[in-house]
This record gives sequence, C-alpha cells and structure tokens, in this order.
Amino acid sequence: MKTTLFAMLIICATGAMAQGSGAAVSSTPYQFPEHPLFAQRQLMAREQNLRGEESPYTYAQGEIPLRDVVIPSTQTPLGDVARKVRSEHEAAKKADIVWVD
Repeated sequence: MKTTLFAMLIICATGAMAQGSGAAVSSTPYQFPEHPLFAQRQLMAREQNLRGEESPYTYAQGEIPLRDVVIPSTQTPLGDVARKVRSEHEAAKKADIVWVD
C-alpha cells in the first residue's frame, strides 16, 4: 500500500514539474508575421457558378412564407399508438410449445 502511494506521488510530482517548466519556456507572446494585404479592404469577386454553366440547377432570391414551404406533420396521439401496438401484440403468433417442469 505504501509503495503504491509513493509511486503515485512520484508520478504526480513529475507531471507537475513538467507542466511548470513548459510554461516558463513559452512565456513570450506569439508574434504574427506581417503581410501587406492583411485586413485590407478590396472589392468582392465576381459571382461564380460552382456547378458549371450547363447545370440544370437553379436558384432564386427573395423570401417566401414558411407556411408555403413546410408540409404540416400529422402526429398520432400516444394513446392511439399504444392501442395499436397492444392489438398487434395480441394478434401476433404465439409459441406452440409449452415447457412444464
């Protein structure tokens, strides 16, 4: 028991020392390289069709109401689902063999 506890202490102490020495090495802040076009305003590029010029896919701009796009879902009440499952369970084929000890 004491040997295991001592081994765990050594492992934890080694890990703590490794973390402490690693932080001291990288204490200088990172300097980003300079670039002449970095964060400079420029015109946007021309629109491009990613699917090619002969593509049958089209798109449209504008807004349409959500009720015109979404098909309303019909939800069955939970009680009806439970009754259906119960009736299917009663109608299911039962085992023919009955084991008696």
